[in-house]
Amino acid sequence: MPDFLTTKELAELLRIKERKVYDLAASGAVPCTRAMGKLLFPRAALDAWLQENSSGPEGAGMGVLKAGQTGLASDADSTPRPSIIVGSHDPLLDWAIRESGTGLAMDFHGSGDGLDRFAARKGAISALHLFDPEHRLWNAPQVEARFAGTDVVLVEWAKRSRGLVFRPDWQDQADGLHQRIEDGAETSGHPDLKARLARRTEGTGTRVLLDHLMAENRLGGLICLDGPTTHTEFDAALALRGGQADVTFGLKSVAHQLGLPFVPVIEERFDLLVDRRFWFEEPFQTLWSFCQSTAFREKATSLTGYDLSDFGRVHFNG
Repeated sequence: MPDFLTTKELAELLRIKERKVYDLAASGAVPCTRAMGKLLFPRAALDAWLQENSSGPEGAGMGVLKAGQTGLASDADSTPRPSIIVGSHDPLLDWAIRESGTGLAMDFHGSGDGLDRFAARKGAISALHLFDPEHRLWNAPQVEARFAGTDVVLVEWAKRSRGLVFRPDWQDQADGLHQRIEDGAETSGHPDLKARLARRTEGTGTRVLLDHLMAENRLGGLICLDGPTTHTEFDAALALRGGQADVTFGLKSVAHQLGLPFVPVIEERFDLLVDRRFWFEEPFQTLWSFCQSTAFREKATSLTGYDLSDFGRVHFNG
């Protein structure tokens, strides 16, 4: 017998399905290590674990599969989640999922929708950028309020530069507003700038943050007139290029890709809320391993507006 067992070998040893092995690893019930994105189980530690958890006539180790001894959730909570990522769209995340060949399906309808669908077990990962004005924190307060005590983990994907994106012929207006935002006040002699705003839909992280900043008068005197309501960052930016709006509150990376004037306003944190069991499954492990590559870092640099210095940092552990 080798010094380290694979998930398949351990499943054969215990006469259980491989998914149950992932459950045991995710709950911390079985000793394991990770190398090159794969789970490995040290034989010596397994022998001790099996001996400790043996249960009479059922044979060595089989007692750990009884309810209550592994720390696993109830049958209702252990219903397999679909390999779908929900929540908010991010250009770098979208690219990484496609480029790494994870097999993950993407269904993005905003951070608020993502939390609801994750709670309903309609996704294994939810991408979030929700600002909490009371605590002045990102994502963690909302996640803790809804998922405390559950098998989830909130990890940082990236910090992103977000600000005002203008239609192509408004570079001068963008430059003037940039100076006023940097000054922190409306400079006398500079009139308020009226602009048709391409808003995002209710419940999205972008809409929540923009409403907060407008309430605090953080946009340098920009007066927002009614414009189209859009579903994605790219839809909003394309409304500028098409002349349906003058400004939107968007990402630097999107403005850069479409050649639109951009004024930075705030750095936001974009996180992934991951079901702990799904963390150990192949689709997520494939994605996470790919994100350690040089190609991933180079792509983030080329898109602009990303800070990956705290990539993978845990902000909430259920």
